[in-house]
Amino acid sequence: MGSELLLEIGTEEIPARFLPPVLSEMAENLRKRLEQARISVGEIVTWGTPRRLALVARDLAAGQSEAVQEIIGPPKAVAFDQYGNPTPAALGFAKAQGVAVTDLVELDTPRGVYLSVSKSAAGRPTPECLQEILPDFIMALSFPKSMRWGDLHVTFARPIHWILALFAGKVVPFPLADVASGPTTFGHRFLAPQAIEVQNAASYVAALQKAHVLVDPAARRAHLEKELAAAAAGVGGEVVPNPGLMEENTFLVEYPSVVVGSFDQKFLQLPDEVLITSMREHQRYFSLRGQDGKLLAHFIAVNNTIARDPNRVRQGHERVLRARLSDAMYFYQVDSKIPLENRVDALKGVMFHSRLGTSYEKMERFRELAGSLARKLAPGQEAKVHRAATLAKADITTEMVGEFPSLQGVMGEKYSLLTGEDPQVAAAIFSHYLPRHADDILPGDHIGALVGLADRLDTICGCFGVGLSPTGTADPYGLRRHALAIIRILRAQGLHLDLPETVWLSLKLLKDKLSRTPEETALEVLDFFQTRLQNLLQAEGFDQETVAAVLAAGSPDLVDAMDKVQALEEIRQSPDFPALAVAFKRVINISRGAEAGAVDELLFEYPEENLLFEATLVMESEVAAALEQRDYSEMCRALARLRGPVDTFFDKVMVMAEDERLRRNRLSLLARISGTFLQMADFSRITTQ
Repeated sequence: MGSELLLEIGTEEIPARFLPPVLSEMAENLRKRLEQARISVGEIVTWGTPRRLALVARDLAAGQSEAVQEIIGPPKAVAFDQYGNPTPAALGFAKAQGVAVTDLVELDTPRGVYLSVSKSAAGRPTPECLQEILPDFIMALSFPKSMRWGDLHVTFARPIHWILALFAGKVVPFPLADVASGPTTFGHRFLAPQAIEVQNAASYVAALQKAHVLVDPAARRAHLEKELAAAAAGVGGEVVPNPGLMEENTFLVEYPSVVVGSFDQKFLQLPDEVLITSMREHQRYFSLRGQDGKLLAHFIAVNNTIARDPNRVRQGHERVLRARLSDAMYFYQVDSKIPLENRVDALKGVMFHSRLGTSYEKMERFRELAGSLARKLAPGQEAKVHRAATLAKADITTEMVGEFPSLQGVMGEKYSLLTGEDPQVAAAIFSHYLPRHADDILPGDHIGALVGLADRLDTICGCFGVGLSPTGTADPYGLRRHALAIIRILRAQGLHLDLPETVWLSLKLLKDKLSRTPEETALEVLDFFQTRLQNLLQAEGFDQETVAAVLAAGSPDLVDAMDKVQALEEIRQSPDFPALAVAFKRVINISRGAEAGAVDELLFEYPEENLLFEATLVMESEVAAALEQRDYSEMCRALARLRGPVDTFFDKVMVMAEDERLRRNRLSLLARISGTFLQMADFSRITTQ
């Protein structure tokens, strides 16, 4: 068993959103640095609060492992003469390395045989290495924003006030900025601000808990959840679940303490989403529901201190929230006076993007695109799709969305219902934004799905068309997220969309907005979608070669492509598949470049040619039926039944006959088979033994 490293970086309050990513980064980066230093380590656990970043690394070795270095000398041909005697080159190398010539060994390299010597160096003690590793490790931590303080040149998320660094219970001494490491931490800023000396991780956690700091985020969250549940039960309610708000509050405080407040019943006239959003975004308050599922006129605030006078704290929270809800009520009343359809023209004054025009122009484009999709994918819904697309962005101009941008779509649905809009159209105004993030729900209706597809395609095609495509990790317009949302919606609703055709229509609607040719843009957009689909399928566990084989064959329909990957992955589990794939690949490779022209049965010389031709006709019929039903498992089975005739054909027939007519006829047959194979996948991309 090794020793324990305890590190804590004490700071001014770090923003809550900075903490989860940096805690993950700390464990990963320290492990890499220790491995590079040849110091073995066991478990690394990270903890954090707004005022401290901490970690404990367990089972560290006492020192570095021994380093073995292979030093290469002169070539053997130069090191020894024709009689095998060492030359000055060998003697000089041995002397320089402090060894005898007889200690030199021969080493095979790509350039030939060389002389070499292995030298080992003892490792340094871990505490000595940590003095160098830890300062660099701390300074390399990354944050969305960093700052300088005083006249120092170092940067960090917030000014550093203390550093606790212990290895095996002893201080690891090093300076950083204007702070020197030591054995000391500090308790809660207000409840127990005194210095605390600790010996190890166990005493550190226990001492901080006594000093009103729950340093472990998991323990702090559990404490907060317990406090929230008890407080909610006290007023006969339950907390409205909100994982994001729970995490944010967990990292806003060191020792959570809650207080229940109330607000005027009149505010319950506001839509639930408005109340919840107003409490969450402005004040980070938790909302409560009663047993009947309706919101209660209560909220829970999370404090970082234990209140001396809970009533006074409660009144302060209630006063602040009253002002916020009064604003929300005013916005709602003002917005409700103007029908949503009367706000559409106001979109002409809202810029979507300087290169892509106003939000009104964008709406006109995706409305036409959505109409085209509706005619093909949801006949009979064209009028509702047109109406939903027209109103989809109108709530951008409302006071409520101006104050709470996250309510875009939500308020569009609410306001449209107030003026008697068709409920399906109203629902689509909201659902066309779904999914809003990776874990979000998908639209459950065709109308919202089609409007959302058109909206996202217009954004993707427009951005690519004016040179705003993603680069590296930068994707400021969320195009990867939009493409993935399109794929997920198509799959969930089973919408068989001709993507190339739809992309072309979208680019046509963009007209003079494009700064690049439609042809170039279309190719890039389609390749972009293929990459997103490939990444998604591989992330779901499908074999890379299966995915590559299907996508290489090309499919305008993303849902079909996904179904083909599923079917091909299943048939690849068969023990007969390797031999089957060899046959497929042989057909594809030998017929590559040949035309699938007419096959003349009169030119057949061998019965195996007739057998393969007849089997091909049967296979083509079965494949056509399977394609019509989109039954790709049956399509794979139909292709597989051709294996026997293909094998016997290649065993008996010379494809590349000297007679040009025979050769062309045989290649035409194989090209015809290959073309059918390629309706499923490019089997040449699948590795076989």
